[in-house]
Amino acid sequence: MDNSGSKKTCLESVQDFFTSAKFLIYMGHALSTWGDRMWNFAVAVFLVELYGNSLLLTAVYGLVVAGSVLLLGAIIGDWVDRNPRLKVAQTSLLVQNSCVTVCGILLMLVFQFREQLAQLYNGWILTTCYILVITIANIANLASTAMSITIQRDWVVVVAGQDSSKLADMNATVRIIDQLTNILAPMLVGQIMAFGSHFIGCGFIAGWNLCSMCVEYALLWKVYQKTPALATKAGQKEQQQELKQLSPTKDVENGQNPEESSQPLMNESSVVAKLDSAKRRGCFYQMTEPLRTLQAGWVAYYNQNIFFAGMSLAFLYMTVLGFDCITTGYAYTQGLNGSVLSLLMGASAISGICGTVAFTWVRKKCGLIRTGFFSGVAQLSCLMLCVFSVFAPGSPFDLSVSPFEDLYTHLMGEKTLPEAVQSLAAVNATTAAPAEELPPPPSYMSVGLLFSGVIAARVGLWSFDLTVTQLIQENVIESERGVISGVQNSMNYLLDLLHFIMVILAPNPEAFGLLVIISVSFVAMGHMMYFWFAFKSLGSRLFLCCSPEQKVETVDSPSSLPTTV
Repeated sequence: MDNSGSKKTCLESVQDFFTSAKFLIYMGHALSTWGDRMWNFAVAVFLVELYGNSLLLTAVYGLVVAGSVLLLGAIIGDWVDRNPRLKVAQTSLLVQNSCVTVCGILLMLVFQFREQLAQLYNGWILTTCYILVITIANIANLASTAMSITIQRDWVVVVAGQDSSKLADMNATVRIIDQLTNILAPMLVGQIMAFGSHFIGCGFIAGWNLCSMCVEYALLWKVYQKTPALATKAGQKEQQQELKQLSPTKDVENGQNPEESSQPLMNESSVVAKLDSAKRRGCFYQMTEPLRTLQAGWVAYYNQNIFFAGMSLAFLYMTVLGFDCITTGYAYTQGLNGSVLSLLMGASAISGICGTVAFTWVRKKCGLIRTGFFSGVAQLSCLMLCVFSVFAPGSPFDLSVSPFEDLYTHLMGEKTLPEAVQSLAAVNATTAAPAEELPPPPSYMSVGLLFSGVIAARVGLWSFDLTVTQLIQENVIESERGVISGVQNSMNYLLDLLHFIMVILAPNPEAFGLLVIISVSFVAMGHMMYFWFAFKSLGSRLFLCCSPEQKVETVDSPSSLPTTV
């Protein structure tokens, strides 16, 4: 009887876990990131393929996405703060998945009828399709930004409660899900495009997002039902208290004098007068309200005690050393097909999982702030391989070729590619020759070193990202959580915007080595800013591997940050 009772208890505990709000958040996040990873991987290959193996259209897409989040990040965050959590999550989900579905269908039409579209109206119909693809994909990215803020920066904190250790575990689990989808989703789409076609790949992504939207919608509703705390926000509580103070009905029912109840009535009339005066301000006041929201968000971000930590994370986005559309497009021009790229992204995801696991272990041993410092040192050390790849055999790095030559070619409308690009294509064509004839030019050593450094650096990168994310979660008040996260996203995309501008100015492969060196320099500056924040918080104790004071505090009061923050 005891054994059966214990078995029943074990089964019930397992059932409770799989029906808990925490697990449902993981499931919804897994479905969402699966669709995002498939789309982010495929869109880079699609744009490079559509524009003649050039990075220009890919860089324009990245520029539009980065610029939109830069301008609207604080406004999106403020919208997240002002509206109910469920409404924000459901609206973001519907907009994001619908836009990706429409964009996938449009790309299917472009791939199927590209030659016919190029002949209509001197190619303007095809150009219009490119503009529509970039515009719709940009709207999807804005909705994804709102979804990321409300789930990863707000819902996760509420579900975790006041337990800092539980919050760290949930953040780490979310990142592990990100990395697992980085392994599986690009591999699946890469194989579909390699052994099928781009047309089939677009159709698969569109169908997945359409089906996933329905499941994610139901999961969000379940999480909302199981977590009553999600129904209230700090800002909404303050508004309700103000309304209660303005309401005179309860005071009259309790038998108060008319003189006592007349004051709230006067307050109510003053509120109506304020509303009338606000209406009389006209359309100009309403039109400039987003600008005031933008200014207030940036001022609030600057006044946060984790300002330098957030800035350090933003500087890491000023890089071409990641598996984004630029690096993917560069590897594509170097002869790596979609199948190989998907495998490399899988290896990068495994490295990221190691960094996530390392974050939880190092945080328990050394504390949150020291974890970020050690992660930065590890990332910079690995990125030195990328610097070495610039001068390794097989690198197309050549300063004698003007970085602006490819941009000039596209702007002037020349049909022929630069001679350097033609010679590079000839070099790539010879890589299919037998291994005995590999002497000087064709070599994969440079590309190998580049991706080895990028993959290895993911350990420190993801650990550092988790550190800054939790610092923001635990140090920003609930009523400002959305707008601060929105400004942080704007800062991230500001630096991301600069790296896309660099690629637009120098899109030819010969200049990619220069971009690598600039990228490593910005990463180093970012970690220098975090060092300033960490040293200001911990002083000389930053260099202690383990701090007894911080260990005691973590055990005694897990809901609070170290006193040095």
